[in-house]
Amino acid sequence: MDIRSLALPGCLLLALLATGCASSPSSRYGEPRGPVSNTAANRAADVALAQIGTPYRHGGDNPRRGFDCSGLVNYSYRQAGLNLGHGTVYLRQYSRRISVSQLRRGDLVFFDQLGKRASHVGIYIGNGKFVHAPSTGKRVQTADFNSDYWRKHLNDVRRLDVY
Repeated sequence: MDIRSLALPGCLLLALLATGCASSPSSRYGEPRGPVSNTAANRAADVALAQIGTPYRHGGDNPRRGFDCSGLVNYSYRQAGLNLGHGTVYLRQYSRRISVSQLRRGDLVFFDQLGKRASHVGIYIGNGKFVHAPSTGKRVQTADFNSDYWRKHLNDVRRLDVY
């Protein structure tokens, strides 16, 4: 038997196996049991606030290395007992859309700064403010959610779910 005749079926089998490993959170973890508790959300907001002044670092997810925006969210919620993926895509998958009027402490605010959906994320801390790791050369800080800049770039507000 010619090895080339096995190449196509072999590639198809590998592709089938690989797609079987990829799944959404709802299929991997079941259906969400509901939103994250106020206790965990408040704890995550407190942890994020404690990181103010920590330098921005692309891919960073702890106070020693520094934080990027999703790394700060991931770290803060990990300290509150929830393990999330690193990246705005994962954070969106583990959350549900809410209206701005429903925002509460610990909810996630997503922004479009690069012409793509949800390129930046922060943790809402109440009173119209959120904490985030802005960009290279800056440090974790709070920002006014209602400022012209952030309102213009607002993409989504979401509440994390528990699976």
